Amino acid sequence: MEQLDHTGENPLHLNTDHVTKILVDFLRDEARVAGFSRAVIGLSGGIDSAVAAYLAVHAYGAQNVLAVKLPYRTSSPESAADAGLVADALAIRTMTVEITPMVEPLFEALSIADNLRRGNIMARERMIVLYDLSARENALVIGTSNKTEALLGYGTLFGDMACALNPLGDLYKTQVWQLASALGIPKKLITKKPTADLFEGQTDEADLGFSYADADQLLYLMVDDRRSAEELRALGFDPEFISAIQRKIRINQFKRRPPLIAKLSHRTINVDFRYVRDWGV
Repeated sequence: MEQLDHTGENPLHLNTDHVTKILVDFLRDEARVAGFSRAVIGLSGGIDSAVAAYLAVHAYGAQNVLAVKLPYRTSSPESAADAGLVADALAIRTMTVEITPMVEPLFEALSIADNLRRGNIMARERMIVLYDLSARENALVIGTSNKTEALLGYGTLFGDMACALNPLGDLYKTQVWQLASALGIPKKLITKKPTADLFEGQTDEADLGFSYADADQLLYLMVDDRRSAEELRALGFDPEFISAIQRKIRINQFKRRPPLIAKLSHRTINVDFRYVRDWGV
């Protein structure tokens, strides 16, 4: 279902040149303010990390970006190969850190067989590695979570959702694909089915129960355009789909905000005290 705005255009369509400039400037300027000029990024072989890597190279230069492949023993060899395609195209430094010996002892100690728990542990272990390397490299960790994932809660808190700077967080998944095409990312990555690569045959859309294309159309109208459930039904969206998306947005709010601090003073961090301009930055 393609929803059009009052001009007859798809509101999810990007001016990719304009967006690229904004995101590259964002990465460069925010790193500079924090005193950094280098980046570390986890390169999974998926489209999100590929786009983030391309943007980071535009912002910092290939010599200042370290891409890290973080496979588990069941990770798809195709994912590693696709990550290699991106690294080769960008001529960036890469390293591979196998996380299997890091996470297996915990799986065994706690008898963890559940795929969700195992996936969360792997995501958090990968971020431990990235942040350690960021300290070694004097670099910032670049995030790869997009707006669709953040709104739906399809990510691991303090895992793949963690980062210092996130250039993709205000782009829906279908917009990431648009930007990928404009940036010249290998077509193989753009056309393959998105997957967290947690187990054989796993795909994002199968986990979610709907396509990214359908979700993005509804999310844009619901979040950006602030349409009511009644208006969305009138536009042809299934009431159960609307309710399911609304619920996912609501119950995953805790993943999208800093940890809540109990308020005792008149200047509570992240409540009253959160503006860097207070200190002349």
